[in-house]
Amino acid sequence: MNGAPRSDALVVFGITGDLAYKKLFPALFSLVRRGRLEVPVIGVAHTPMTREQLIERARGSISEHGAMDDAAFDRFAALLQYLAGDYREPATFTRLNEMLGRACRPLHILAIAPSMFPTVVEHLGAAGGSKAEMNQVFGKDWVLEPVSRYWLKDDGSANQPGKPGTTPITRGF
Repeated sequence: MNGAPRSDALVVFGITGDLAYKKLFPALFSLVRRGRLEVPVIGVAHTPMTREQLIERARGSISEHGAMDDAAFDRFAALLQYLAGDYREPATFTRLNEMLGRACRPLHILAIAPSMFPTVVEHLGAAGGSKAEMNQVFGKDWVLEPVSRYWLKDDGSANQPGKPGTTPITRGF
């Protein structure tokens, strides 16, 4: 490690979607199994479900797309929290801040449609998040800049990287 401040929480927008199911759950589980993830993981999505249902979804994902290790899964499940809410509603972000508690350097993963990035980022900023704490850590203003694995097609629609007629999305919000 380089001594840089580490994130003290992980927030995954779109935790109930296909990207989370196929890729994020197995990757996060692997980090837990190797002792590299020990912070709360707060999943945010519109889907009404309980924390227990999210844990079962994660178990199904890992069983299907990875190698299950019951002891490591128990550690992973203990980190998982869930917030059902609408990304367009400020109340969702107020509740998220409450769930984050004293966390001051959360890492946000936007596993959602790129069209929702500006809305989520706007609400994160309006809810206050932890900008003051980040300013103390880095001594200057910081910007949350979402990164997408999708590229823009020449007609403005999103596409997978590497496809002909695409341009990478490089604009921050």
